[in-house]
Amino acid sequence: MGNKVVTFSEEQIDDYQDCTYFTRKEILRVHKRFRELSPSTVPKCMTGDEAHTIKVPLNLMETLPEFRQENPFRKRIFSVFSSDGTGNMTFEDFLELLSVLSEQAPRDIKVFYAFKIYDFDGDEHIGPADLQQALTLLTSNELNAEETSQACAKVVEESDIDGDGKLSFIEFEHVILRAPDFLTTFHIRI
Repeated sequence: MGNKVVTFSEEQIDDYQDCTYFTRKEILRVHKRFRELSPSTVPKCMTGDEAHTIKVPLNLMETLPEFRQENPFRKRIFSVFSSDGTGNMTFEDFLELLSVLSEQAPRDIKVFYAFKIYDFDGDEHIGPADLQQALTLLTSNELNAEETSQACAKVVEESDIDGDGKLSFIEFEHVILRAPDFLTTFHIRI
């Protein structure tokens, strides 16, 4: 007794439970996975400000098995969820990422973050340039410029309800919710 290391304060755990879709046990499991990425950087005890100041670099984040395997959006996902946009992640960034990708996260939260991932230029629309970047990632740059342009034009033609040449969040949501495999592919088990 008395040898137990306290990873987070009770207040931190309560806050994390309020802000995520995780239980106390799952939060501690997420911390363990985060710490395993860089044990010399990430302390066992994070009762101070370590959870939002200590960062694990993107190159180590990409070693997670869920992202290492053929995930063309891995760099983009990490950049969207990292608080500074670099892909380097704090524990709190990592916790949010896994919470959103958990099976418990509601569909509307998943759609919101999927939109952010596809909105490469951050202008709150998915335009032709965003679609080209996504298609290039999805096809491993195997389409030529004409094929890419045609595919992007077809997406806009079929999805752009208001005719402005780009997809708003509502238009994106309308399309993505019709995709039967969206919820089964936009998740990770911890």
